[in-house]
Amino acid sequence: MHPAYYPDGPRLLADIGGTNARFALERAPGQLSAVRTFACAAYPRFEDAVSAYLAGVGIAVQHAAIAIANPVDGDAVRMTNHHWAFSTAGAAHELGLETLLVVNDFTALAMSLPGLMPADLVKVGGGAARPGAAIGLVGAGTGLGVSGLVPNGAGGWMPLQSEGGHVAFSPADEREVAVLRHCWERYSHVSAERLVSGPGLALIREALAARRGLVFETLEPAGIVARGLAGGDALCLETLECFAGMLGTVAANLAVTLGARGGIYIGGGVVPRLGEWFARSPFRARFEHKGRFSDFTAAIPTLLITAPCPALLGAGRMLGDHLGDHLGERAGALAAAPAPMPVTREREHAHC
Repeated sequence: MHPAYYPDGPRLLADIGGTNARFALERAPGQLSAVRTFACAAYPRFEDAVSAYLAGVGIAVQHAAIAIANPVDGDAVRMTNHHWAFSTAGAAHELGLETLLVVNDFTALAMSLPGLMPADLVKVGGGAARPGAAIGLVGAGTGLGVSGLVPNGAGGWMPLQSEGGHVAFSPADEREVAVLRHCWERYSHVSAERLVSGPGLALIREALAARRGLVFETLEPAGIVARGLAGGDALCLETLECFAGMLGTVAANLAVTLGARGGIYIGGGVVPRLGEWFARSPFRARFEHKGRFSDFTAAIPTLLITAPCPALLGAGRMLGDHLGDHLGERAGALAAAPAPMPVTREREHAHC
């Protein structure tokens, strides 16, 4: 056996969003294999999806870390954007796990940021990171994730467990005011996530069509992106432009809130699908349009995460820290992370 391999076998890592659940085995720190993506809707319960993955790879595991798109506070987990709900202790028992660590997905993604390489990122616009300064993280997918890293004073980082996607939406121009008014007809509270997300693309398009008095066919977010980028569909293109500007506002608000001179990182599943168009979209101009703080945000780099499994890597780092055996060079940074709510069963009761 390779000396860097975990002596008690591979570990299960998962990144669970409102639409998809991605699983992998980690055989050694940062070494992922058997990466699989399952549709959440195909499984009645979280435990069913995990069982299906483990049966497919044919390997029993003792330790697992789950990064989930949801607040994590105590034993009970109920997803915001999907119907899965489970007890951490109950799931560990049913799945035969000695350790089940459940953490917020964007906290895990934030923990991966210091280890990302230049090839894992695409810079959008100007700016330069200030070493040792706070870092912001925002990402649009089924919902809107927000997190960040702040220096811990000992050369490491403290990740933020944030639900910043649920702040009130802030319009920046007359068009966005019209979109907000349209949303108010349906929702008493309109969060940033309501619009700056995959489902938000459909809502933005609906609002823009209503503003212009257009009759339109219903499209899924993927269809809006495809038509908008292909050209010929002015409504879909305007939707993408509106979305990019809104994301720029969210990112700039996070930058000034955290003082994120170390950069704003962009994750989630929506923006990577926008391809090269995103670099020339309204995003960066809106990010830099911050009134008296425009010079402040203009100096901050915005970086699109293109690494294939960053949240899984972050979850692996957090699990390794919890088990006390992480071999990475940033182990000290992980030791400063706030303790999630793990469940560790006695080894003699494990039946894996």
